[in-house]
Amino acid sequence: MRKFLPLFLLLLFVGAAQLLSHFKPVSAKRDTPPTPLITVEALTIKPHDYRVVISSFGRVRPRTEGELVAQVSGQIIEVSPNFRDGGFFEAGETLITIDPRDYNIQVDIAAAELANAKVGLDEQQALADQAKKDRAALKRQGLASDYALRKPQLAAAQSQIDAARAKLAQARLAVERTRVKAPYAGRILSRSVDQGVVVSTNQALAKIYATDRVEVRLPLKSSELAYIDLPEQFRNERDQQQEGTPVRVINSLGSSTEDWSARLVRTAGAIDEQSQQLYVTAQIDDPYSVKQADLRPLKIGQFVTAEIEGRKLTNAITIPNAAIYQGSYVYLFKEGLLQRTAIHIAWQNSDEALISSGLKEGDQLVLTPLGQVSSGTPVKLLGEEKIAHAKQAKNRSTDKVPATDASQSN
Repeated sequence: MRKFLPLFLLLLFVGAAQLLSHFKPVSAKRDTPPTPLITVEALTIKPHDYRVVISSFGRVRPRTEGELVAQVSGQIIEVSPNFRDGGFFEAGETLITIDPRDYNIQVDIAAAELANAKVGLDEQQALADQAKKDRAALKRQGLASDYALRKPQLAAAQSQIDAARAKLAQARLAVERTRVKAPYAGRILSRSVDQGVVVSTNQALAKIYATDRVEVRLPLKSSELAYIDLPEQFRNERDQQQEGTPVRVINSLGSSTEDWSARLVRTAGAIDEQSQQLYVTAQIDDPYSVKQADLRPLKIGQFVTAEIEGRKLTNAITIPNAAIYQGSYVYLFKEGLLQRTAIHIAWQNSDEALISSGLKEGDQLVLTPLGQVSSGTPVKLLGEEKIAHAKQAKNRSTDKVPATDASQSN
């Protein structure tokens, strides 16, 4: 009996193990939850009419400017109240008066010389008249020459009168130039002299500019030239007054921005070698008129931004810049999947881009920022999620109706 005891214990242990394994509780299998889909917002592409507006910037500068120069020397004895930095003046206004006394003396001297020359001419004329009377006698003697008739002497006397008249005119011109007058209606940019200063001929007195117009020089990229009407001119073409392309000049100097109306009037004669940009000139008419009193005056040298009205395009496709990745591709929503699509940008501003290829009408452009997502990733539209929730809510409310009716019938 003892011989079979180990075998009996082994069989008992194996049987107990099998019995325990048979009644071991089975753990419930848990399904792995599906990966949640990315919810994206999409925009359906629709071609439309689009007006291109090109943004640029530049510095305000005068259309006409120059230096006011003394044409005679002397001491400044009087200056106009408008002869100050920023002062306005009218065309022909006397801004500076130089002491004219020396030049008045020269006028008197020249006038006296002219009077003497006239006396000399009268004397020669009297002698010539007498020579004509004696002409018959001179002919008999063979002496009736031009010299004997006083013709050379008369010519010399007339030349002296002409020289004296020219000298008098020059002296009077010098007196006139002692009054330095404005060549046009304008403004003082900066002055270099004041009352009491002795100036020399050709000395600069002030820098001035005309106030009838100011200009802004605006750079344009080569990609923008196809979308704007440039005011090009050609050789032997008559200067015709045509309305240039409208420009909105924005003055941001101060606490608020103000708009000025301008127009393109000309282009530069060459492309800038450094930037490879073309400069165009926008002109603002009468910027300092009292009619513009409700606007802050434009300051020479200040920076302004400009919006140039471009051409109107038909069937254009524009998309937000935020939907473009690395400037070359976008994501489209197609049948529940993301599709990476290459595009070509024809023109772009700070907010949107004009697409020339890669998109067509009806495409659903993904607007949600995605980062680096693989093409083919399953996604769902933001609108579809709302529709699904609405359908579920409607179905639940519909399922409850029969139960309510049954309870009422009972």
